[in-house]
Amino acid sequence: MSDSLFADASRRLERALKYVSLSEDTIERLKYPKSSLIVSIPVRMDDGSLRIFQGYRVRYDDTRGPTKGGVRYHPKVSLDEVQSLAFWMTFKCAVLNLPFGGAKGGITLNPKELSKLELERLSRGYVDAIADFIGPDVDIPAPDVYTNPMIMGWMMDQYNIIKRQLSPSVVTGKPVTIGGSLGRETATATGAFFVIQTLLPKFKRIPSETTVAVQGFGNAGAELAELLWKAGYKVVAVSDSQGGIYAKQGLDIPSIRRLKDANKGIKDIYCEGSVCSNIIEHEILTNEQLLALDVDLLIPAALENQITEANVNDIKAKFVFEVANGPIDSAADLILETRGIQVIPDILVNAGGVTVSYFEWVQNRCGLYWTLEEVNQRLQHKMVEETEAIWKKSEELSVCMRTAAYVYGLHRLGAAMNAKGTRDYYVNG
Repeated sequence: MSDSLFADASRRLERALKYVSLSEDTIERLKYPKSSLIVSIPVRMDDGSLRIFQGYRVRYDDTRGPTKGGVRYHPKVSLDEVQSLAFWMTFKCAVLNLPFGGAKGGITLNPKELSKLELERLSRGYVDAIADFIGPDVDIPAPDVYTNPMIMGWMMDQYNIIKRQLSPSVVTGKPVTIGGSLGRETATATGAFFVIQTLLPKFKRIPSETTVAVQGFGNAGAELAELLWKAGYKVVAVSDSQGGIYAKQGLDIPSIRRLKDANKGIKDIYCEGSVCSNIIEHEILTNEQLLALDVDLLIPAALENQITEANVNDIKAKFVFEVANGPIDSAADLILETRGIQVIPDILVNAGGVTVSYFEWVQNRCGLYWTLEEVNQRLQHKMVEETEAIWKKSEELSVCMRTAAYVYGLHRLGAAMNAKGTRDYYVNG
């Protein structure tokens, strides 16, 4: 079998199919994306030169509604990665019972090498190239790795220019001042926090006696680390792409966030200088060392394939909550399950982002905007309700949480596809 990310992602579906009765039509349709688009984006750089960037957008399945998914800017973006992310988003929307299908997009580049003006030209150029592929009732982009509300605002504005109309619901994750939803920027972390708070009591865990390590101190990882810290968890390690820090007695997460913003890197925070020396004793470690720490909760919140066959036996955590998409490959997943390590899957844990994106889309379409308290109450209800249902399914079938989540999503996808007619309907009446 191919070693592509998509082939690996599909193996999770194969395990779940043993526990659910689906029509042949449903199984066949879920094997392939509905449509994939590859575009070239010419950008005039600040020095006058012209660069061509490769962009992608994949709509995986729209049986349950228009497709939904983020756009990431990263050097490793490829069609295989985008297709895999769209596949996961299809199940994420089904698991949370959102009226969407799954999509994803991306551009292959290192965004840190571009000026803000170059990023704006790139973002508008991407929309120029995919404008006929997206729309409020077709496919709705959102932020992802290295994209943010400002970039979403540029994309919405460019779409409005092309279509000669105001269409705020064409993208989500926009600035609040131009139609974004309160709570969207922190939604992935907030949703993950609700999942953790729902599940850990089932294992008789209390926050003050629970240690946490967070790999990935970006938007989602940093916010979740602070939510856990405020709730009394002992966050002992955090890391970003450059490296991380560890303190057995626990870290002061709000201070780390402030200093990271000022220093642009975690491992630069704790130093011998006057700004850092009095905060806490610490150790500097690599991302690989963080993954191997003996903690209760390990939270991979960076990129795909962080835990593989090569390092899975180093994992000592008792629980892994996947805030990143696909941080554990399928081979490592089986080994963790055999070792009794509880893995809570990405298609549930990080679904807070797409859930509040759905809330934003609804608010844009009805013209009625909610308070932050209303958004978070609705998000909590959704995350807790679906987490409890998947936990119940896991207990009922005696399967891991990942398989239970896929089974749960497959029931909804299968029912939607059956409603359009299947072989059994046409042949057997």
